[in-house]
Amino acid sequence: MRLRCLASSLVLLCGAGLAPAGLVAQSMSCADLHVVPAPRECSAVATVKLGTAGVSVIADRSGEDAFAAKDLEEAVKAQGVAVTAQGVPVRLVRAESPAAKALLAKSGLKLEAAQHDEGYALVPEAKGLAVIAETPTGLFYGAQTVKQLVRGAGKDAELLAPTVRDWPALAHRGLSDDWSRGPLPTMEFLKREIRTLAAFKYNIFSPYFEHTFAYASTPVAAFPGGAMTPDEAKELVAYAAQYHILIIPEQEAFGHLHHVLKFETYSHLGETEHGAVLAPGDAGTLPQIGTWFKELAQVFPGPYAHIGADETWELGLGRTRGEVEQQGLGKVYLDFLGKIHDELKPTGKRLLFWGDIAENSPELVGTLPKDMIAVSWHYDAAPDFTKNLEPFLKSGLETWVAPGVNNWNRVYPDNNEALGNIRAFVRDGQKMGAKGMLNTVWNDDGDAIFDENWFGVAFGGAAAWQPGESSDAAFTASFGQAFHADPTGKISQAHEALMAAHAVLRKAGLYDAQNAYFWLDPFSAEGKQISAKLLPVADELRLDAEKAITLLAEARAAAKMDGRKLENPEALDALELGARRIDFIGLKFQAADDCAKAWAEAQRLAATGDKKKSSEVANLLATIAGNNGRMQDVRDGYALLGQLYKRAWLRDNRAYWLAVNEARFAGAAQLWSARGTQWELVLEQWWQNHALVAPPDAGLLAGR
Repeated sequence: MRLRCLASSLVLLCGAGLAPAGLVAQSMSCADLHVVPAPRECSAVATVKLGTAGVSVIADRSGEDAFAAKDLEEAVKAQGVAVTAQGVPVRLVRAESPAAKALLAKSGLKLEAAQHDEGYALVPEAKGLAVIAETPTGLFYGAQTVKQLVRGAGKDAELLAPTVRDWPALAHRGLSDDWSRGPLPTMEFLKREIRTLAAFKYNIFSPYFEHTFAYASTPVAAFPGGAMTPDEAKELVAYAAQYHILIIPEQEAFGHLHHVLKFETYSHLGETEHGAVLAPGDAGTLPQIGTWFKELAQVFPGPYAHIGADETWELGLGRTRGEVEQQGLGKVYLDFLGKIHDELKPTGKRLLFWGDIAENSPELVGTLPKDMIAVSWHYDAAPDFTKNLEPFLKSGLETWVAPGVNNWNRVYPDNNEALGNIRAFVRDGQKMGAKGMLNTVWNDDGDAIFDENWFGVAFGGAAAWQPGESSDAAFTASFGQAFHADPTGKISQAHEALMAAHAVLRKAGLYDAQNAYFWLDPFSAEGKQISAKLLPVADELRLDAEKAITLLAEARAAAKMDGRKLENPEALDALELGARRIDFIGLKFQAADDCAKAWAEAQRLAATGDKKKSSEVANLLATIAGNNGRMQDVRDGYALLGQLYKRAWLRDNRAYWLAVNEARFAGAAQLWSARGTQWELVLEQWWQNHALVAPPDAGLLAGR
């Protein structure tokens, strides 16, 4: 990210520590503002004490700027700062107004052509701060920055007042949110999601549908309570528009359709029986796609629609096998995309499609209609993505980049991978002329909690807004303040601790904190293989996770002591849940190892026949199962984490799919409860007759 002093008369004040009359000069640099996204140009940071009168937001309340003013007022109040007529003035003014022209002239600033659509300027006044922009959108984004510049609460609150010119690097800054693999958000959460995305300068939200939109044409596929209705979609579109966010619906129109095709009503449309990919040659396929998108167009009025079309792995394995063998996979695939384009022409939408399959046939990409938009997706932290983008950009297609938050298949997102991926991919997209970014959230295992994703989501918004290559370190240092209003730095450090935990596992030759490790039985054959790698780093893994929990508790305690409110508390609860689940992975494998060692030693001592060793044997058996037994530790972990998980799920999602995940927690807790009961009987038998009788599952502990 780049911050540079403005070419204005205020630049002279930077070094001298001066500020406009009425403002208090500070030695703070622009980098120390910890605003996300970081403003493109910044200088002359000053502060003004707000006191008990707080802030007075001044704007034209009769037109389009009224919403930005109201939104700013509500945010300030939520931070514990008063909004009164006597407060420090924060003015939202249009650039063409005499007041704005006078302020810009006095400060030596001007708005560039690039700032017209979404850009803004912040100009300190004698007693406050002015936000100047040419459009309602620009004023809105300027007000979002001001939200982050209000610090503290009550009589100790203050307003940071930098001089800023700011505008986005990418015109399209979106988030794709997976609603088809378990989590389906409530309307309450979706509105919070929209507000938060807008605060970090996203302007597109793209819900991902496979079978979770309530189509009139395919009612069988939508489970009751598990699909967004048209009325809900209309409500969301209207709500998002206030926040300058466009909704782009994505309905998979080629692959990823198993949850439709598994029904007999639609199975005849599939490439394979009850598979996941539509058959391009079936006479009913294109009409069905057309019907879906016609229904979507009635409730999502924007100019774009996303047809998905990624990971069509079954193509050529069934009904189109002959065509693929004769023409090649790429041609059959791209020809069908062209037919989808023609089928959907009546909707008037520009179509986005995932670029993974087409990327493998660069010589054919140019055959696609030129009004389609290729969305190139890659999720690894590779150093360079230019080769991935070249096929589309060289063919003349508008191209967007799609990095990801790396939440899928993990108990908590791997933000090491996410930040590296987002940083490099968005950088290369900007450099090569991509027009947009569609950051992605995927819920492959069906149990993801969206509130765990905000770190990667916020970085995506920052990288798409900021020009050039954004800094992982600068973002991480700023996140706690920008997202949670935490001046202590402890929340940012908690995220760093969980990133360290992921890195520990990778260093040990494992993946990061995968869901698979959370559910894996350490006594199974696979569990024993994983254990050999995990146990040497289990203590380090757990210390990192527990450090995150401790830092979070300290940040909460500091806020309470200072009378401040930490913002986005739901994300903090999700952070703690993630840390505790990572900690539990280490605990579980340690517990299994403790059990195996205790059983081996108990057998050795019992074999001596030395009655003096009786209590020692009993203690070893109690280590396996008892009041402080390791079997019970694992049982308790699954049961108690299941409770925290349910709370987190219901904060974000509808009850739909929750029972599937609760069953996993309950099943795991029951397994370890039954094991504990068996081993408690071994201890009881030992006390009764000093006979060491192994339970049926004793063999599980062998060979560890």
